[in-house]
Amino acid sequence: MSQLGWARLQFGMTTVYHFFFAPVTIGLAVWLAILESIYVATGNEDYKTLVKFWGRLFLLNFAVGVVTGILQEFQFGLDWANYSRFVGDIFGAPLAIEALAAFFLESTFIGIWQFGWDTVSKTVHLLAIWLVALGTTLSALWILTANAFMQEPVGYTLVHGKAEMSNFGALLTNPQLWVEFPHTVLAAYLTASVFVLAISAYQILNQRQPHLFAKSFKFAAVAALVFGLGVAVIGDAQASHLVTAQPMKIAAAEALWKNTGAHAPWTVIGIVDSRDHQLKDAVQVPDLLTILAYKRLSGSLSGIHALASAAVKQYGPGNYVPPVAPVFYAFRVMIFAGVLMILGGLWATLRLRGNRFLTRRRLLKAMVWMLPLPYLANTAGWVMTEVGRQPWVVYGLLSTAVGVSPAKTVPSAEIILSLSAFAAIYTAIAVAAVFLFKKYTDLGATPEQAGPPSETDHYLHVV
Repeated sequence: MSQLGWARLQFGMTTVYHFFFAPVTIGLAVWLAILESIYVATGNEDYKTLVKFWGRLFLLNFAVGVVTGILQEFQFGLDWANYSRFVGDIFGAPLAIEALAAFFLESTFIGIWQFGWDTVSKTVHLLAIWLVALGTTLSALWILTANAFMQEPVGYTLVHGKAEMSNFGALLTNPQLWVEFPHTVLAAYLTASVFVLAISAYQILNQRQPHLFAKSFKFAAVAALVFGLGVAVIGDAQASHLVTAQPMKIAAAEALWKNTGAHAPWTVIGIVDSRDHQLKDAVQVPDLLTILAYKRLSGSLSGIHALASAAVKQYGPGNYVPPVAPVFYAFRVMIFAGVLMILGGLWATLRLRGNRFLTRRRLLKAMVWMLPLPYLANTAGWVMTEVGRQPWVVYGLLSTAVGVSPAKTVPSAEIILSLSAFAAIYTAIAVAAVFLFKKYTDLGATPEQAGPPSETDHYLHVV
């Protein structure tokens, strides 16, 4: 594999790993804020107990997310020096604001929240967790502001081969941002809802304070349904935007090599043959792709061949076709996982009346097995979004091959070495994280009743 291939593999691996934790952090922060608001408003100690239980899992997730996110910044300078030079003037402002106004906000008040239960008033303590939730959401906004520029560059001028900011307001009003940001944040809320729903079901199945976890189960069931539908609606709007903003990505996601007719079907599933440029054994719904793309009954979409020819005329000789099979399958994995989460939320919601879910072991087991779905959907969505943009690292302005660091400066051997080191470190972190998640889940909502703290408990408290 080339130096470019190793650099892409390293960035993809570390980013996907980090993205396991970022959405849960965003969603759980809001969950904690809502649960603590109920506790402060009602004085019901059950909600305080739940806040502390979910808070331990939130802190674990937050710690791993921070560690894995730091490596992303190092990679910009290590593997993607040319890209960093090109977008540095654009990215400087939103990422600096993210660090100073968002990350510092959440990291400061998370300390007050964690250690201030007995030292600050209930109102101040509640305010602290709401500020943490605000900080996590603002972090997503500013990071996605930078990512939206990569997808749809706006507010810039090219000066000596570099993009320089000419209109900061244009970055904030980027049409791509305002379909990407709500889709990502709602997906984070959905991820946290399924996370809470699955673990609550697990606790009920194992008869660990079922009356207590029934409360979080009820909230999570309704939230999974509502946020699942919200993600679907905003995701549909984002796909419609991409029909005009990034038509090649949509063509790849649908494996359309030729222009469609006025009534394009949507492919439920099929086999992508990239060599012969065919989609085999496709199961299709007539007219649905046209309806999804244009919200009307007629309208054609451009195919990969036509779009590639147009790109050659606009940008010069080159291959402007992304890897079709990964984009096609990732898009469907995201959709099918999302549909399953919506159906799971609906099933659980229909069993809430009269607490019927407490005796439905099949339902509870199904909710536990839903836990991997949001992680699968988030990863597939990232693959579809970023791989579907290839060969551009900044759409229409900078190719990925040009954005990578020079091979003489950062040879393949160094990338392989760092990739191996990152893989080993991330594996160790993953093992530790899973162990601690399982440990504190099994301890239940009142671990102080499980015996004296262990060395692991002390270590977690320090972290």
